Amino acid sequence: MSLNVKEIFYSLQGEGGRQGEASIFIRLSGCNLRCDFCDTDDSGGTVMETGEALAHIRAFPCQWIVWTGGEPTLQLTDEILALFKRAGYRQAIESNGHKPLSPLLDYTVVSPKGTTDYAKRVNPRVSEIRLPVRKGDLLPALSALPEARHYFLSPVFAAEAAVTRANINYCVEQIKRRPEWRLSLQIHKLIGIQ
Repeated sequence: MSLNVKEIFYSLQGEGGRQGEASIFIRLSGCNLRCDFCDTDDSGGTVMETGEALAHIRAFPCQWIVWTGGEPTLQLTDEILALFKRAGYRQAIESNGHKPLSPLLDYTVVSPKGTTDYAKRVNPRVSEIRLPVRKGDLLPALSALPEARHYFLSPVFAAEAAVTRANINYCVEQIKRRPEWRLSLQIHKLIGIQ
């Protein structure tokens, strides 16, 4: 079994319901979407055997893996997830929700882009919804989204600080109107860590 890996790094979860927790990030290459606000280069990568990836992450004193991308569901299989689970790792995923998420995952994040109805059809229940938002975006009704323990608005960080601030302010306004949502800032960007 192999994976096309963009990078592996050890840091803190920077956003959402697990914010601040030490985590091993395995960023997989490739995505089925091309979002204009995406802050991740998912091209290229290095093909790694799963045993090689497992040996690499054993150096970190943490048992949480965050599978991210790109879109990790394009590569992850239950066989791969079971291998890492047998090795003692808890596994989270950050996905756009276009493909079904495995029941072997311990924490599931769906971050729908554009239309959201696909996310509920494909994954009726997840740990959290993390919706990227720009000023002026219309928020979907919760009924259009998968059932989740947490619903977060995540302001899109732009190259211009004024645009980022406007996106944050817009999210704050929306949450005051619809308190079923919570704010998720990308603290890794704010404090300058990977």
